[in-house]
This record gives sequence, structure tokens and C-alpha cells, in this order.
Amino acid sequence: MFETVRDDLRATLDEIRAAGLHKPERVIGTPQSATVNVTAGGRPGEVLNFCANNYLGLADHPEVIAAAHEALDRWGYGMASVRFICGTQEVHKELEARLSAFLGQEDTILYSSCFDANGGVFETVLGPEDAVISDALNHASIIDGIRLSKARRFRYANRDMADLERQLKEANEGGARRKLIVTDGVFSMDGYVAPLREICDLADRYDAMVMVDDSHAVGFVGPGGRGTPELHGVMDRVDIITGTLGKALGGASGGYVAARAEIVALLRQRSRPYLFSNTLAPVIAAASLKVLDLLESADDLRIRLAENTALFRSRMTEAGFDILPGDHAIAPVMIGDAAKAGRMAELLLERGVYVIGFSYPVVPQGQARIRVQLSAAHSTADVERAVDAFVAARAELEG
Repeated sequence: MFETVRDDLRATLDEIRAAGLHKPERVIGTPQSATVNVTAGGRPGEVLNFCANNYLGLADHPEVIAAAHEALDRWGYGMASVRFICGTQEVHKELEARLSAFLGQEDTILYSSCFDANGGVFETVLGPEDAVISDALNHASIIDGIRLSKARRFRYANRDMADLERQLKEANEGGARRKLIVTDGVFSMDGYVAPLREICDLADRYDAMVMVDDSHAVGFVGPGGRGTPELHGVMDRVDIITGTLGKALGGASGGYVAARAEIVALLRQRSRPYLFSNTLAPVIAAASLKVLDLLESADDLRIRLAENTALFRSRMTEAGFDILPGDHAIAPVMIGDAAKAGRMAELLLERGVYVIGFSYPVVPQGQARIRVQLSAAHSTADVERAVDAFVAARAELEG
């Protein structure tokens, strides 16, 4: 039987390659950092890393690593169980309490990933008599989570408040019992920030709840790094925050839902990814506690990231590149043509700068780009070198 399936799968893989959509995985032989050593699948040797979500440079921070070592000795390697059986340790409860306090929410529940967190919210909180109103550019995990629920689905154009209001009116006219507006805090392909104050205003007007996936914001967006609700002054108006421990908060894995107490309590009883997945490894929980210590004790990493971001954006604009506007550490360099974006990424790797080109269907047709992600771990010299590499790669591409 599999021989027939094998031929079909090979044909599909050939189609992916022919369309220029194949995603090779470059192998690195070093810890995640501002520089990494590429050992296979690309230019070998040390390169500047401008494509990781390591926004604050904490993935290899010595204090975080030390906390992880200590946790291995104290708590062991893994739980080998789910939370409600014998998979909850003190360190898990401590992290949930710290995240709740940091994010200004009543309670928090940990998941294996933010993908699982988003996959476990909607079918638990919403039923067939309810409505979910989702931004058109929300993350795939939100889309998949919504698909698992029986709620009626509405979609509004990206950050379009007039369209959001139209969808809310339609949900009301359809007699929805509960309404949940869901948005990314920061849209990962564009670096655009959701207009949360306006979203909360509409939620108040139409008696809806608000959910934000703040994976690309918590740790460095907002005066205290508490994400887009803090940035917009609506921390007390957002009902559900989902996020990851795998980006700015140390770069490992794991996710969470921070929300109203009753929502978290229900998730503990009925959320399938929580009930049927092994508990987050205690070493990650303990290291994440150290990350929160670092975030709450100083803002030097956030300041350095903001400076690097401003420098890269200004220097690239001066050099004539088209960068989507904003001040987020996601700085998309617009190329347009998918083949050119892929070729430019290759030329940059040859010049010692590791970035990735994105094209359809990840981004809209004709809007291929190289998504540059700045880090507090980058030096000023690193940023300048990256800009020079972009200029040189463009010259070769156009020559």
C-alpha cells in the first residue's frame, strides 16, 4: 500500500520545491545566540543570526543557564505525567503565579507550547451558541484552535476597526450568547501592533471578551515588558492572554494562558491539550522564573533591543530599502518577488548574515520579504555589518 502513497507524497514534495516553497533546515552547531555556527545545509562557519525570536538574547544567558542546571539537580529532568495525575511540582505553581502577577491577570495555566494553549482555549470557553471574531492575519495556532470549536466564526480585515464592528453587529444579530474577539498582539510577518485600546472599546460596546496572543511582545514591548496590553494601557481590559516561553522569555519551549480566574479554572478541567499532554519540563519552568527576575530587575535589555531596532530600521531606510513601518524588532525588508527574496537570503548567508526569505502562502502573493529580527544580543557593529551585507547582496542581485 505505501508504495502508492510514497509516489503521491514524492509528487507533492516535488510540487513544493518547484513552487519555490521548500523550507530547508540549516543546522547550527552552537547555542542560540547573536552569532551561530552553521554546520550543514548552508554556508559553513560563523554567521550573524538575524532570524531568531531571541529578542532579549536570553537563550544563552549565563544566569538562565545556571538556573536550569540547578533545577535539573533539584527537580529532575521531566515529569512523565500530566498535571492532574502526578505532574505538578511547586516550580510549576510558582511560575504560574509569577506570570499572573507580571501580566496583571488573575491566574495562569501552563501548556507545552503556545500552539497548544491556543488550541485549548476556544473549544473550552465557547460553544455552538457563541461567536469568535478573529483578525484575518492571526497566527496559524489561533486559526486551528478556532476550527476545533463549534462557535460561529467571523473574520475581520487586519486591524480594521470598522470591519470588526461590522462583524460584532452581525454576531449580535445572530443571537450569539458569548462573543470573543481574538487578535495577535504583534503580527509576526509584518511587525504591526494590534490597536488594543480600540478593540477593547468595541468589546465594551458590544459586550464581548478580548483575547490576545502576545507571543511576539511579552518581555520587551511596553514600559515594563508586559506586552501590548501594557503598551496600550488596557491590562485590566483584556480577558485572555496567551503567550510563549520560547521567544523573548528564554527561547526554550512552553506556553501559557493568563486570564480571568474562572476561565483558567475551566481550562484546568476541560482543555484537552492541558489534560492529555505531559507537563512542561521543570527545568524550563525554573529557568523561566529566572528570566522574570531579570526582566523585573532592569530594563537594560529592552533598551538595547530598542536601540538596535531603531538603528537597523533607519540605516536600511537610508540605504533605500523598503521596510514596513513601525518600531518593532521584527523588521520586514520587502522584496516582492519570491525568487529574489530567496536568492537574496542566500547571498546574505554567503556574506555571513543568516536570514530567511518568506513568500506565498506564508505572506500574500507578490509581498515576498526577508524578515529581519533584531536582538539585544546584537552589537552596534553587528547591525552595521548586516546593513552593509544587504547593500552588497542587492548590488549582486541587481548586477
